Amino acid sequence: RARPRARRSDAASVVEDLQPGDYVVHAHHGVARYGGMVQREFAGVVRDYLLLEYRGGDRLYVPSDQIDVVRRYTGGETPTLSRLGGGDWERTKARVRQATREIARELVVLYQKRAATPGHAFSPDTPWQREMEEQFPYQETPDQLKAIADVKADMEEPRPMDRLICGDVGFGKTEIAIRAAFKAVQDGKQVAVLVPTTLLAQQHFQTFNERYAGFPVRVEMLSRFLTPAQQKRVVDGLADGAVDVVIGTHRLLGSDVRFRDLGLLVVDEEQRFGVHH
Repeated sequence: RARPRARRSDAASVVEDLQPGDYVVHAHHGVARYGGMVQREFAGVVRDYLLLEYRGGDRLYVPSDQIDVVRRYTGGETPTLSRLGGGDWERTKARVRQATREIARELVVLYQKRAATPGHAFSPDTPWQREMEEQFPYQETPDQLKAIADVKADMEEPRPMDRLICGDVGFGKTEIAIRAAFKAVQDGKQVAVLVPTTLLAQQHFQTFNERYAGFPVRVEMLSRFLTPAQQKRVVDGLADGAVDVVIGTHRLLGSDVRFRDLGLLVVDEEQRFGVHH
């Protein structure tokens, strides 16, 4: 039998992945800049410390056995460093707690509405659907086939679908989205695929076009890398129904984006988006 490998603790793995200059959050002192691992002698004992740099040149040395109070900053934008010894961090945490409660209330109302709202029941697979799927150049895995069947079953129910697809890189999540999107288009609905980066948008745009080659499905991409004229052309196509599938970044969330008849939303790497998004 293979001996099971000891797993790193979450805290240890966070520190191992940090580089000097990265932003971190100390549970009690707030946002800091990570300065690296240093050794200091105290009472004749040499220990390893995490050096955290705060606003105003303040420094905090966190013993290596207390690293569980430090986490990588994941807010997305460049944060403002906290000040040691002040009340800013406690006030920030209080505001976050209040905002979290408000968002939680909004989510409860949202899910109540969703549960009571009738959804579009998509039609069974068409011959084109089966033809497109048979052109898949790889052998589907059992898990992949089950996920595809579950998604289609959800889509054919007369209630809104809310399904999470989990899988490691390379296990075929995109193909599941491709088949679901094609099924939606067969019913005259539009599809939006929301992705966190322009690189991923370009990759999906190419993959969707390759899989839909030979079928009358118009796929477009929408990101800030397009010229204003190109963006307007895509936005107009979404409004009048000329665009069937759009793959886009946060630009899809712009106030000027309107769909003629949106039937399916796919969020790729949903953890990269905020709750309000």
